[in-house]
Amino acid sequence: MLTASFLFWPAALLLLIALLSVSIRIFREYERGVVFTLGRFWKVKGPGLIFIIPAVQQVVRVDLRTVVLEVPAQDVISRDNVSVKVNAVIYLRVVDAEKAVIQVVNYLEATSQLAQTMLRSVLGKHLLDEMLAERESLNQDIQQALDAQTDTWGIKVSNVEIKQVDLTESMIRAIARQAEAERERRAKVIHAEGELQASEKLSQAAKVLAQEPQAILLRYLETLTVIGADKNTTVVFPLPMDLLTPLLKRVAPLQA
Repeated sequence: MLTASFLFWPAALLLLIALLSVSIRIFREYERGVVFTLGRFWKVKGPGLIFIIPAVQQVVRVDLRTVVLEVPAQDVISRDNVSVKVNAVIYLRVVDAEKAVIQVVNYLEATSQLAQTMLRSVLGKHLLDEMLAERESLNQDIQQALDAQTDTWGIKVSNVEIKQVDLTESMIRAIARQAEAERERRAKVIHAEGELQASEKLSQAAKVLAQEPQAILLRYLETLTVIGADKNTTVVFPLPMDLLTPLLKRVAPLQA
């Protein structure tokens, strides 16, 4: 009897330790446990120390931290029929552990597949220029479309970022030609605006000079001074009649 009692207590202790090892679960602050009793959902527990009944209850561990999910490059045809390759990155997290376990088999894989479809669908509604210049707006459109679909899975898509839009070589050359033509157009417009402003100023100056004949004479003398500064230049210019008129008036009585 003593030998049997001596063997019983160590065996009982080992059995108790074994039961505790399979009954105790420790969840970190960012983890939750979805507990099922005989296959039926019971509750979400954690963080901290929780106990489950072996063989009766099962627990699924769910991570609540933000997950970065990269979307493979997708062939997208824009609204103006340009084929491009677009890849993106998605930031998502579980907000409802129960739905993330019960409503979908693998929420990461499901979200990845849905993101690929949404990327082609949303970007296909926009022009190529919008894809290149309005990424912030496109990111929001994709994020809202994804978030509306993943809400039933207990997943929150917090952000979507388009990483790269790859163009073909011919399209790159076409865009370069378009940009060069645009720069030439702007240069011509700026030059024309400058000519227009200069002509307006010259017209105003002509009106002022027309009101003051002496001002025209001063301007004429100033022009001669500027021309005479270059000693190697020979300039032939007419003598203004305004300068000769007073002299002719004095000479005419003497000849009479």
